[in-house]
Formats: sequence, C-alpha cells, structure tokens
Amino acid sequence: MNNKKVTAQVKLQIKAGKASPTPPIGPALGQHGVNIMDFCNQFNNITKDKGDLIFPVIIDIYADRTFKFIIKTPPAAILIKKALNLEKGSKDSLKEKVGELNQNQLEEIAKTKMADLNTNDIDQAKKIIAGTAINMGITIKE
Repeated sequence: MNNKKVTAQVKLQIKAGKASPTPPIGPALGQHGVNIMDFCNQFNNITKDKGDLIFPVIIDIYADRTFKFIIKTPPAAILIKKALNLEKGSKDSLKEKVGELNQNQLEEIAKTKMADLNTNDIDQAKKIIAGTAINMGITIKE
C-alpha cells in the first residue's frame, strides 16, 4: 500500500508509444517537478505495441516528485473510428450517416471498454458504445 501524499493529478491523452517531453506532456509534468523522460519512457514501453491508438492516462504525482500512472482504455469514439476506418464522425449525426457498425464489432469494442465502463453487463456495455456510435452518425446493424 502506497501512503505517500499525492500533490497533483494530471490527466492526459497520449498516442501509444509516442510520449515525448514536448507539449502537452512536458509542461503538464514539468510544473510538478516530475522527471518527464522517465514518464515518457515508461509510457512508451507499455504502449509501444498498441498501434496508433490514443490512451487516456491519469498520473498521480507525489510530494517527493515521484509518480505512478494508470492507462485507461482508448475512448469509445476512437475505437469505433478504428473499427470502421473512419477519419472522423458525422457533423450532423441525425442527417449524415458515415458508417455502419455490426453486432460483432459493437461487442468487441464493448469488451475492450468494459474495464472503464460503469457496468459489468456486456449488453449494457454494448448500449453505451452504441450510444456513442449513434452520436457519431453511425448506424448499428441488428
């Protein structure tokens, strides 16, 4: 159990294997006196085989300037765009449809996101992901 005092918490979204001391990472961690390259190296080692997905990271920074971080699953919208090879979602999701997600793709994304969703039920997880997809202008195949 870690009983060091957390002095700051930084939340970032970083492309897998591409953490570097440039903004936004450098300034966000530098202001707290963290060894930026140490964080970048650890993050890049963990995510180097994850392609070009973007991962949310929550970094707890302690009073002695050490840190620990948690890497979350990529945002649902990014997983959906990757599954459908889309550049971006629709500007008007009611009028313009940009793709179609089948049940297998929906379930695969739901399983990937399950750890970060507030449910343990795959059907509920699929509904959450479907909601995101619909807001992006993507139809769900039955």
